Amino acid sequence: MAFLLENGTEVPAPNPARMDWPQDLRHVQLAGGPGAPFEPTGNPMLDGIGPGSYAMRADEPEHTTAGTPKIFPLRTAPEYGVGRLGRDPRGMPIYGADGVQGGTVVDLWLDGPESLFRYLEVAVPGSTRNVLVPLNSTRIRDDRVTVRAILGEHFAQIPATRLPEQVTLLEEERIFGFFGGGTLYAEPRRLEPLV
Repeated sequence: MAFLLENGTEVPAPNPARMDWPQDLRHVQLAGGPGAPFEPTGNPMLDGIGPGSYAMRADEPEHTTAGTPKIFPLRTAPEYGVGRLGRDPRGMPIYGADGVQGGTVVDLWLDGPESLFRYLEVAVPGSTRNVLVPLNSTRIRDDRVTVRAILGEHFAQIPATRLPEQVTLLEEERIFGFFGGGTLYAEPRRLEPLV
């Protein structure tokens, strides 16, 4: 069976050439035998294990039926804006779960066909690149934005996009994997059982 995509390419299914997991997994199996759990051995928020796992989606942006990227920064689309009843977080500081500032929000990324914001673009101090923070991982307050999944120091480690005004499907997976990993691994006490 094969699927004919909008761009004219044909994708076989199942596809034996496709890898559905990252090839650079850094982990150790905690016990012998099938089904035993894995533990990350490098940076657990980037290792692609457990809550930080992600699928190897196409390393290209998702497109609309018109052939344009589905997700884009607001600065590239002057016909869009933040509604007058909404809070515009641009210019606000963004803080991690530890109360440490990780950067400043510089833009919003819009999912055009869905007409909703997907990411905050954050300038990280001391870095030459901006990072994307999933909007559903944040809480926008009157004077700041907070993120519970990661700490202030982790903003500089968020996986980057290859291009400054475009995000690929694989980059989105890696970004969400990073925040998923942060919910468990951002600080050691999160690994302990809840009482």
